[in-house]
Amino acid sequence: MSMAIVFPGQGSQSVGMGKELYDNFPAARAVFEEVDDALGFSLTRLMQSGDMETLTQTENAQPAIMSVSLAAVKALEAESGLQLKDMALCVAGHSLGEYSALCAAGSLSIADTAKLLQTRGLAMKEAGKAAPGTMAALLGLDLKQVSKIVIEASRPNDFCVIANDNCYGQTVISGHEKAVRRAMEDAMQAGAKKALELQVSGAFHCPLMQSAADKMQEVLENTTLRAPSVPVVANITAEFEQNPQRIKELLVAQVTGSVRWTESVEYMTSKGVTDFIECGNGKVLCGLIRRINATARSISVGNKEGVLQGLTYIA
Repeated sequence: MSMAIVFPGQGSQSVGMGKELYDNFPAARAVFEEVDDALGFSLTRLMQSGDMETLTQTENAQPAIMSVSLAAVKALEAESGLQLKDMALCVAGHSLGEYSALCAAGSLSIADTAKLLQTRGLAMKEAGKAAPGTMAALLGLDLKQVSKIVIEASRPNDFCVIANDNCYGQTVISGHEKAVRRAMEDAMQAGAKKALELQVSGAFHCPLMQSAADKMQEVLENTTLRAPSVPVVANITAEFEQNPQRIKELLVAQVTGSVRWTESVEYMTSKGVTDFIECGNGKVLCGLIRRINATARSISVGNKEGVLQGLTYIA
């Protein structure tokens, strides 16, 4: 069996997330405590009993999602007696999940990852205010069709691009409001099943996020990043990456670039991955993986039951 461990992105947050991990696994509890110390406030309390509106604020949601992911990894490691490098052929994460993947593979400390994601969230929110835009999910079209649609819907100063290639038939676009809405209309005329505008605070993963990319370049230059213990499949290249300086460059590019998730999963399976463990809250990536590769097995580890099931996967 060849395993990949994968990590979800924004949108997987919910009040109560991580509580079972906190209550049942000391190694997981230590992660939450380290994140709280790094951020200077109790993100754990916000996750466990706060309000959804505050939790969903991107500067809170990003480190919160990471902390549950890392808590799940540390619970698996503690309960199995194995380190991640003994379990997984590689790791990957969707958008902010790439930071979780790097942290799990030992490239970043938990404290540094929490602070980076808080900064990333704030920078993305500020970029969204300075350069307003929106995002939309297009369902039922292939990537080639969507690529043509965003080109035809774009103007020199009023554009949209592909933000996320999530799985076959599910693509997210991002950009100026008028261009995104033109693309939505064109997509429906081209036979899309749905075109749904998303409730977001900015046009993520597109050039309108350039100021956020500049901020991340600044903070990453002053952050220690070690070579990961297993290869990380980067969102931007959809290939194995292990060089620390190269990874930093790709994390900056990721802010304005496309998340190539379909290609990432295909790449992992081409390298022999047959089983995926999604570490974090929810099961979004498990659903996407099943649509990309029907023969791949996947389970989600985000609570006590998930950890116990994960142990059977690892054994």
